[in-house]
Amino acid sequence: MTATHEPTLSSSLAEQRARIDAAACAITARWPYTPDAALILGTGLGALAREIRVEAEFDYGDVPGFPLSTVESHAGRLLAGRLGGKRVLAMQGRFHRYEGYSLQEVTFPVRVLRALGAPRLIVSNACGGMHPLWAPGDLMLIADHINLLGDSPLIGPNDDAIGPRFPDLSACYDEGLRSHARAVATATGMTLREGVYVAVPGPNLETRAEYRMLRTMGADVVGMSTVPEVIVAVHGGMQVLGISLITDQCLPDALEPATLDRILATAARSEPHLTALVQGVLERL
Repeated sequence: MTATHEPTLSSSLAEQRARIDAAACAITARWPYTPDAALILGTGLGALAREIRVEAEFDYGDVPGFPLSTVESHAGRLLAGRLGGKRVLAMQGRFHRYEGYSLQEVTFPVRVLRALGAPRLIVSNACGGMHPLWAPGDLMLIADHINLLGDSPLIGPNDDAIGPRFPDLSACYDEGLRSHARAVATATGMTLREGVYVAVPGPNLETRAEYRMLRTMGADVVGMSTVPEVIVAVHGGMQVLGISLITDQCLPDALEPATLDRILATAARSEPHLTALVQGVLERL
């Protein structure tokens, strides 16, 4: 049994490393720098990319192994350049399980960003707000998360050269980066909440009963992304800062139907605050 099983595991890990190396080489061939940070820009939040002094741009289809974005408002580009005085690689659009991708495919770009030397990941998302005192347009620092996706991107053979078999997630959102974010918010006078993000599979939004359940579990906001990327980033030893933009209120006793147009409009109005926050954090690194 062992004689036939071990080569299979070794081959799987070798294939994974080869895929990561191929993608990293395609990027370094045109942008031969080590990034100070990697960014993932979520639904409706791609406008931050306008502030990047772009030195190289890659369509996802041009990077070996990268999935393709199928969601409206996700441009599907990797931007390399400078933001806040730091070198960054920014994903203008991400991938979701509800698009039909496995969580390993969803998080493959994070593996590549880590292989390129990015020591930290700043990840953003649009989300539904369940805290009764918070409003659409508010930004929230993610202090912790709940994974209800029913899966983990770490299932399968583990490559010890990339990360440990059992990574500790007790402090997956870096306190130092969150402290920088709080300082930027105080200096600029922006509202910055802090709470728990819960990831659900989607793509449907939740029922009233489900919102009650999620709130009872301790979640403040709900979305369909972010958690897999954070797990893989922490597995690879990256520091993580998570920022959620509340685009709609999900109060079960006062629930109104949500539409993508309304979500995108709210994200567009509040996106300048996200840009200022991310730039401010980068400047303090």
